[in-house]
Amino acid sequence: MNFFKLQLFLLLSLISNQAFCQYTDVINSNRPGVSRSAFSVGTGVAQLELGAFSVKEERTPAPASEVSGFGVDFAARYGLFFEALEINIEGTYQNDTKIFTANPSAEEDRSNFRFLTVGAKYLVFDPYKNAEEEKPNLFSWNANRKFKWKSLIPAVSVYLGGNYDVDPNPFTASGIEGFSPKVIIATQNNFSGGWVFVVNLIKDRIGTEQPDFQYILTLTRSLNQNWVLFAETQGIKSDFYADNLFRFGGAYLMGSNFQLDAGLTFNAKDTPSVFSLNFGASYRLDFHKDKNKNIDNGLSAKDEGKRRDNKNGKNRKKNKSKNAPAEKVNKGTKKETNFN
Repeated sequence: MNFFKLQLFLLLSLISNQAFCQYTDVINSNRPGVSRSAFSVGTGVAQLELGAFSVKEERTPAPASEVSGFGVDFAARYGLFFEALEINIEGTYQNDTKIFTANPSAEEDRSNFRFLTVGAKYLVFDPYKNAEEEKPNLFSWNANRKFKWKSLIPAVSVYLGGNYDVDPNPFTASGIEGFSPKVIIATQNNFSGGWVFVVNLIKDRIGTEQPDFQYILTLTRSLNQNWVLFAETQGIKSDFYADNLFRFGGAYLMGSNFQLDAGLTFNAKDTPSVFSLNFGASYRLDFHKDKNKNIDNGLSAKDEGKRRDNKNGKNRKKNKSKNAPAEKVNKGTKKETNFN
């Protein structure tokens, strides 16, 4: 794929236009935000998303305290059986020190998973499926940036998983232990000009003493073939913890299978105040096979494109030689050279 075509695909938010296929020519990561896209990574694709972050919290009202530390978050994703299906394991591990302002000597070292989840995501509705009008116009830049009413209809996926907690855990309510169900509804709108809007509605630790509810709204913008910016807000509501977090950052595409990202997180309250910096990377192993009905040769999507190009080139040569008028040459007569 040449530079011009690649840029058009990125401006359309890296959404593949092959029928029944969510595979994209370049990596499609959930980072640097924490929301999940509606689309899977594609069958035969194994993807790892890993990041590190700092922790800084200050609580002003009594009991006043400060928390400082670090953490890592990760996600391993794999497209299995169907283009619409993805299985994954993800989590966030945090290690910090909590110091009580009234008694600095009474500090508490804490470490555990904030969450650790195994589950599967399935795309239940895709408005772009088999839509010829959604394919990029390779000859008109304005046509690709024109607003389309159909873009208001989101793709919808459902996630079902289990969250595993170990008691005691300083980041959860007392007594939370073992597996508990987790459900996510994820929607995604892909607008012209490289804009993507993702919504997550999350119900976590269902049936426990801490049934969390969260919403996440993420807006991303592709600037060019390499750079993407994002803004995100996350609401958390439970009897144990409630907050409204805001995130800003960006990502840089190093290659078709590798992405770097950075961002910051903060809130607007003092019970406690939150400030965090995070850096991460995403990498995929691409073993995707094109499962289009018309293709049954076991080739990868990239190799299949080369095969088609070569085939078309051979056909043009055959047609050219077939349609060219045969030149009549009289035996025993010197053939004149035509310089025209």
